[in-house]
Amino acid sequence: MSGVILDGKKINQEILSELRPRIAALTAKARPPALAVVLVGNNPASQIYVRNKVKTCHELGIRSIELTPPENTTTEELIEQVLPLTTDPEVDGILVQMPLPKQIDAERVTRYIDISRDVDGFGIESLGALVLNRPAPRACTPAGILEMLQRYHISLAGKHAVIVGRSDIVGKPMALLLLHQNATVTICHSRTQNLAEECRRADILVAAIGRPAMLTRDFIKPGAVVIDVGMNRLTDRAEVERLFPGEPARLAAFEKNGAALVGDVDPSAMKELSSYYTPVPGGVGPLTIAMLMANTVQLAESHLLQ
Repeated sequence: MSGVILDGKKINQEILSELRPRIAALTAKARPPALAVVLVGNNPASQIYVRNKVKTCHELGIRSIELTPPENTTTEELIEQVLPLTTDPEVDGILVQMPLPKQIDAERVTRYIDISRDVDGFGIESLGALVLNRPAPRACTPAGILEMLQRYHISLAGKHAVIVGRSDIVGKPMALLLLHQNATVTICHSRTQNLAEECRRADILVAAIGRPAMLTRDFIKPGAVVIDVGMNRLTDRAEVERLFPGEPARLAAFEKNGAALVGDVDPSAMKELSSYYTPVPGGVGPLTIAMLMANTVQLAESHLLQ
C-alpha cells in the first residue's frame, strides 16, 4: 500500500487563486501590493528561488522591486540599501534572500526590517509573536506545511509530531505552529540520541536536515504522515538508481540534467510506509512561494485598508 501524495502544486494553486480577488481589491482601492526582494551575490540556488518568486509576483499582479548588490557587499552597505525600503510607503514586504555571503551579519540586517514589512517572518518581533501565538507574518515554509495539513483535513490535535532539524527558518517555527494546533512536539537534531527510535514514535514526521535520504524505513512508523522539507542534489548515478528503483523517468531526467533531486527521507520507504507524504520535488517547495505571496498580500491589506 502506498501513501497518499500531499500535492504542494495543487495547494499552491488554491492559495494563489484565493489571493487574486484580494489583490484586485487592493489595486482598485489604492495600489498593487509590493514586495522588495534583495539578492546579494550570485548563489545559483538563490537566483532560481528569487526568479520563481518574482515570476509569481508578476503572474498575480504584485509589484516586485529587485535589488541585486554584488557578492562583496559588506553588512553596512547592505543595511544602507535595505533601510530606505523600511520606510517606503510603496513597499509592503521586504525579503532578504538567504543565505547571505559569509562576510554579512544576517541578524544585523534583518533587525532593521520592521514586523509590518517582515514578509519572511524571520525577525525577532515576528518570532516573538509566533511564540505567543499572536498575529504576525509566519515563516513561509512552516506556514505552508500547516496550511497543507489543514487543507487535507489531517488531524493534528493530540498527535505526536517529531521534527528533525532545529533551524530558525523551518524547525523551530514548525514546532511552535504544531504546538499551537495542540500537537505534542519533539524536536530532534544532530545531538539527539536514538534518532530512529524517536522518529518511529511520530504520527507526523517533519524532516528538515539537508542530508539526502538520511531517514530510512527504520525511522518511519507505518501510517505516519511524512513531510519532507529536504531538497538535495544527487550527482551519483548509482545512488539515483538505488533510491529510485523502477523509476525510468527519474533516471532519464538524471541523464538529461546530470543531477536528480531527493529529499531528506528515503523516497521508497516514505511512499510505502506513510499514510500521507510530500514528494520531492512538488511537495513543500510550491507552498513556500504561495505563503510568501499570502504574507505580502496580508501586509498590504494592513497598510492600505486601515
